[in-house]
Amino acid sequence: MQPEWITPSDNRLALNPAFALRPLAIEQDVAIIQPWYQMDYAHFWNMQNMSVEATAAFYREAAQRGLDAYLGFDDGAPAFVVECYDPARDPLGECYPVQPGDIGMHFFVGPAQRPIRHYTRDVLRTVMAFLFDALGAERVVVEPDARNERVHRLNRLVGFVDAGTVQLPGKTARLAFCTARDFAHSLEEQAP
Repeated sequence: MQPEWITPSDNRLALNPAFALRPLAIEQDVAIIQPWYQMDYAHFWNMQNMSVEATAAFYREAAQRGLDAYLGFDDGAPAFVVECYDPARDPLGECYPVQPGDIGMHFFVGPAQRPIRHYTRDVLRTVMAFLFDALGAERVVVEPDARNERVHRLNRLVGFVDAGTVQLPGKTARLAFCTARDFAHSLEEQAP
């Protein structure tokens, strides 16, 4: 299955044109992404002890609960995962007043073959453009582990505004929101 959403669009010139996304094909893609979750840096995802079969089962069950997952590509090679969900159908929805057009998001970047400066920021920019441009988000909501300072820094770089901590099953999370305007402003502030 080939990537179906390719960037950049005319108004997103700061995005990496080598990135693309398509819906996760669980049975086909799980063998690619499951080893990523075994990496040391994946500990905040709480999937390090999951087998290929358990990872596939997780995504099948999550899809039944309304989670949409996408596989991201860098020049045709699998490179990242994006998960989108409706906060109103999630425990997060009990922690803040959900607004129409809110989309919850998680993203995970697979292991790099070689370090590339600003790579993860550029992946997150593409993810955000996808959420606003392709999925029609009014506002993107994230709830990473409060201890994950690296992702909090990345979130600020793409326009997220911190809204404090919330208690979710299994973690204390840092709630943050990003509007399309906040995201566009972040692209104007930072050169590619």
